Amino acid sequence: MEKIAESERIIGHYRGAEAGPLVVAIGGIHGNEPAGVRALERLFEMLEDEPRINPGFNFKGDFLALRGNLEALAQGKRFIDVDLNRIWRPLGSRPEQFSTSEDRELHELLAAIETAVEEAPLSELVLLDIHTTTAEGGIFAITGDDAPSLSLAAEMSVPVIKGMLSGLQGTTLHYFRGDHFTTNLPARAISFEAGHHQDPLSVDLALAATINLLRALGCVKNEDVSSYHDERLRQNSANLPRLTELAYVHKITHGGGDGFRMNAGYKNFQPIRKGELLATDKNGNVAAPLDGYILMPLYQDQGDEGFFVVRDYQFPLAY
Repeated sequence: MEKIAESERIIGHYRGAEAGPLVVAIGGIHGNEPAGVRALERLFEMLEDEPRINPGFNFKGDFLALRGNLEALAQGKRFIDVDLNRIWRPLGSRPEQFSTSEDRELHELLAAIETAVEEAPLSELVLLDIHTTTAEGGIFAITGDDAPSLSLAAEMSVPVIKGMLSGLQGTTLHYFRGDHFTTNLPARAISFEAGHHQDPLSVDLALAATINLLRALGCVKNEDVSSYHDERLRQNSANLPRLTELAYVHKITHGGGDGFRMNAGYKNFQPIRKGELLATDKNGNVAAPLDGYILMPLYQDQGDEGFFVVRDYQFPLAY
């Protein structure tokens, strides 16, 4: 095993003795969500210690962990100029100057990822983008609706949400699934929401989800992963719907121009009824447009979505 690089941007790059997947994990795409960064830092400490504790330990593939929005992380803000998780796009040649702080962050992230893609003897490319939410409540994974990504997310022992990419644009998941890298190999992409921004447990859950992902990909063997991680994830997703799909996104004006304010007390996956008063804005009350579960209600100043509504996924009838 080889530890390749570390810098302000790169938490670590770990290469196993055997070729395998290149797993890119990003924490802190939003600067007020440091739990993913802390979890990845802890994981690299564990990877350094594991061969000494467990002489039979073997890692397959490459694992690259990155800090997302460095300037926003330093200031504890979601973003500086624009939401970094809404602007992922090919940047072309190296620009001489950037129009926003997040353009520079994106350029540096893509440079680190593309270097790893070019150098790693990868069998496939996998993204894990770690987030937290302003609301209390359940953990969950978001992915594209392609079967390989869905099956991988299901192996992480957490609830999975389908269809979220249809309600958003320019996210890490869109980019990784858009065939933008210099490889013809398949790419899978998962975003994991680890809990509340300020809850120390979110770090533990992000760590557990990342380890489970590495196990599901065959980067580490089952016998080298403690059952503690499965237990922690299952405990914190107990009684939550296992598979849901996006039904509604409440878009708001960037910068708070519409005066959106979420009513207090809503949690992720809390059931809501059509007509229930959820928030207020400059036009008055904002009511739930349909029955379902509320997801990611906005309790911070920055953001472009006030809340999401998901419903239990209805499997298509077989004919």
